[in-house]
Amino acid sequence: MLIVGAGVAGLSAAAELASAGLAVTVLEARDRIGGRIFTLHPDDSDSPVELGAEFVHGRPPELLHLLDDAGATLPSVEGVDACYAHGSLSGFSQNDAAFELLEELADFARREGDMSFQQFLERRRPRAEDAERARSFVEGFNAADARRIGIAALARQQQAEDEIDGDQSSRSIHGYDILPGYLARRAEQAGAQILLRSPVTSLEWKAGSVTMQTAGNETFSAPKALVTLPLGVLKARSVAFHPEPSRLLSAADRMEQGSVRRLVLVFRTPFWKAKLPAMRFLFAPDMTPAVFWTQQPSETPMLVGWVGGPRADAVGNAEQFLAQALRSLERIFSLPSRSLDAELRNWYLHDWQSDPYTLGAYSYAPAGAVDCSAEMAKPVDNTLFFAGEHTDITGHWGTVHGALRSGLRAAQQLLSASS
Repeated sequence: MLIVGAGVAGLSAAAELASAGLAVTVLEARDRIGGRIFTLHPDDSDSPVELGAEFVHGRPPELLHLLDDAGATLPSVEGVDACYAHGSLSGFSQNDAAFELLEELADFARREGDMSFQQFLERRRPRAEDAERARSFVEGFNAADARRIGIAALARQQQAEDEIDGDQSSRSIHGYDILPGYLARRAEQAGAQILLRSPVTSLEWKAGSVTMQTAGNETFSAPKALVTLPLGVLKARSVAFHPEPSRLLSAADRMEQGSVRRLVLVFRTPFWKAKLPAMRFLFAPDMTPAVFWTQQPSETPMLVGWVGGPRADAVGNAEQFLAQALRSLERIFSLPSRSLDAELRNWYLHDWQSDPYTLGAYSYAPAGAVDCSAEMAKPVDNTLFFAGEHTDITGHWGTVHGALRSGLRAAQQLLSASS
């Protein structure tokens, strides 16, 4: 059994399949496991630095069970939220009218059919302020373009989040990499082999036979294969399939890979505590980044800046993004110009858009494409199987638990096909 990719989807499947007695080889392009979980443990920070996934959204049982087995400690993300708007910093009060628009999506889609969120706003005609808040939330949270993301998918996502108490969130004090590390140990202890620095460049297959070649001209063969390439890599045809699984790739082409710019700032002191001692999230819709968050309840003087969707594509290079973030924070907290330059101890980011092994942040379903994940989850001639958050069929696109569920689903499909 060959698995392409050692992210959460690939590793969870590898652990299940190896534990069932199958011979498993995982080919990973990077020099590390984890995929879009990318955790650093720098000496100058009391907390891990997450350059990819950070939060456990809601209470997904499969993920919480694994994290518990891995020994993760998961404090809830608690504190006070703030908002900077119209030149004023204040406590954040949820705009109920804006969020009520999201609750309308399921009924609206049933009545009017699927459409983009922007088209929904144009037909619904809410107050301009409510429309802008709702659009900003959809684009930031989903890393999506409101002119593209479909309301049927958004409605399904809302339902899925309600099913797992999605308004709660937590994070591992040890770092999210505790999860892929645990899954890899389970897989290897059961006999799986994980090969790093082994980017697959071509995949030739016919029913019951798969042969892969890596960039290092190594060749691997097996009766079946599980492919967990991110959506952006599938869409770019970075791996050449011979022959192409046209039905599956057509479904991938209808999906979209969103854009995110994420900046981690480590300061000498938590300067924001002078005004907001328990700050959790800071929303600054007119600034760049548009959202900041702390490591609350940890006292670590770290802020994460986040921009999602089309605004992320407009952000400049790393140094420009850093300068924008520091100047925005000085303005928000009424600090002297360039005072945070000396206060900054270190900063980190990873460009997921240009990363050749992701080519984007995470997936979303445009209008008319809500069925594409289910299409990609179907095996091809009981020989090629696909997993990854973009293939999740439970409405949890763009999440670690969505990737995990897809890996467990694909593993069961493989075991059924191999019995």
